[in-house]
Amino acid sequence: MIFLLERDYWPHGTNGTIKVDGFKLGYMIERPWNRNEPDSCIPEGIYPLRKQYDESLQLHILTLEVPGRGEMKIIPSNNVQKEAPGYIVPVSKLKGEGKGSQSRLAFEKFKEMVYSVMDQNEEVLLEVRSLPDSALNLAQYEMSWMD
Repeated sequence: MIFLLERDYWPHGTNGTIKVDGFKLGYMIERPWNRNEPDSCIPEGIYPLRKQYDESLQLHILTLEVPGRGEMKIIPSNNVQKEAPGYIVPVSKLKGEGKGSQSRLAFEKFKEMVYSVMDQNEEVLLEVRSLPDSALNLAQYEMSWMD
């Protein structure tokens, strides 16, 4: 199964809509693009997802094979600038650039869907892309994203 994250790039954060089979599940927020530095949103591409558990975050989701960064966590948070730099964060509502609300609810909904597909031994992918006519199209500066 492929989850599609369609992004808008803004100077203070990256906002996206997460969809599966054309159905909108909610939104994702990330830090603004910063040439794939650790505090940046991840580059556009297609990434495998995997279940993960650790003491502090409990059950969460990993985005694998991120160029130059390896694994990136998908976790709940309402403000990626202050609480979750470098992470991908599901939210129910967008509140600004890289800001949202009801993250725990959106995260649990997304995690439940991802885990249920994984439990059926099906591969789960996250496709990240931008809409060329939306917001600040920073992809024009990073043509390699379009390869």
